[in-house]
Amino acid sequence: MTPFANLPVACLRNPQARRDLAYDDQPQQWLSLSGTAAAWAELHQWSNYQPTPLRSLPEIATDLDLDQIWYKDESDRFGLGSFKALGGAYAVFRQLVDYVQTATGQTDLTAADLLSGRYRELTQAVTVTTATDGNHGRSVAWGAQQFGCRCVIYLHAGVSAGREAAIAAYGAEMVRVAGNYDDSVRQAAEDAQAHGWILVSDTAHPGNTTIPSVVMQGYTVMVAEVFDQLPPDQLPTHVFVQAGVGGLAAAVCAYLWERWGRDRPTTIVVEPDRAACVYATAQQGKLVTLEGDQDTLMACLSSGHTSTIAWDILRHSSDWFITIPDEAAVLTMQHLAHPRSPIVGGESGVASLAGLLTVGQRSDLRQQLGLTTTSRVLTFGTEGATDPEIYQKLINRSALHI
Repeated sequence: MTPFANLPVACLRNPQARRDLAYDDQPQQWLSLSGTAAAWAELHQWSNYQPTPLRSLPEIATDLDLDQIWYKDESDRFGLGSFKALGGAYAVFRQLVDYVQTATGQTDLTAADLLSGRYRELTQAVTVTTATDGNHGRSVAWGAQQFGCRCVIYLHAGVSAGREAAIAAYGAEMVRVAGNYDDSVRQAAEDAQAHGWILVSDTAHPGNTTIPSVVMQGYTVMVAEVFDQLPPDQLPTHVFVQAGVGGLAAAVCAYLWERWGRDRPTTIVVEPDRAACVYATAQQGKLVTLEGDQDTLMACLSSGHTSTIAWDILRHSSDWFITIPDEAAVLTMQHLAHPRSPIVGGESGVASLAGLLTVGQRSDLRQQLGLTTTSRVLTFGTEGATDPEIYQKLINRSALHI
């Protein structure tokens, strides 16, 4: 793994981190353990729900001189290949339930009620929409197909044809937008406003916070699964988690913050160096919008703007922010695909592990982050081969043969 030692990495201690601040003392509590329990209770009833594996990586831990490394493998979540299935589809469900309950006066509707087709006349009148780099849109489209409403998905110029086809397979109408991810977000919001559609966004901004918080609450189910799967006497000392707009990272940090308070693990947020909006925001101490196209191989982490509610959480709960080059993701994908214990990890999905591998061979950064021979590290494998053609080009073999 020596190639990682020579890769450029930026590392920033969060100047606003507050170990002394109780979770309940936040002005806005966008996420909660009670919300996690509610999402868990609902998702557990979905017919194809099952917890994704928490994989131990002992050989990598030995190579990095760490006690333990875990990798939460989301490559087969609901058959969609990404943790995003927990957020977008759950938010679609919640919006449709609210709509049907308002229209009928019924209460306590479940997924089974919508899937039965009993309310199909109502749900067919609803259109949900979102902008996406790939995985979130796939989740929203799947949720719309499952629960019986129309779906329009906005893609920016950099989204691959393979990811477009994967979303369209769920019956969504596809709209291409010139420019970058943030341009597609603006267009989706404008069209939703003009047509009366429901914007199921994973990016929050002033005036658009409720649905993104529901999306993020769905993500916390994955975090709850992790701590259900870990041995109770081997909790992580460090958590590496990737960020695009910051929703996943904030979901992880909020869960850790509320559950363990000042005794929570050290958290490290990892971003591509070509699209590090959260890093830039932390550096400036306020929301920053990056200019340009944020063109990174880690396409599902490509964003120039941090979600406002994500930053509300991360500003005090994340300890470190780091950026890594695209090469780190490719090397990590190849390392995971090794025949000894092969794991399929996509370009964006391996980012948190790539961050660990990159800093783990730098003695100066190890010391700063407190990584020692007794450290137990949790990482998140947030996607599998969501674009099989790109995966095969990078690994030089099909994900089907891993």
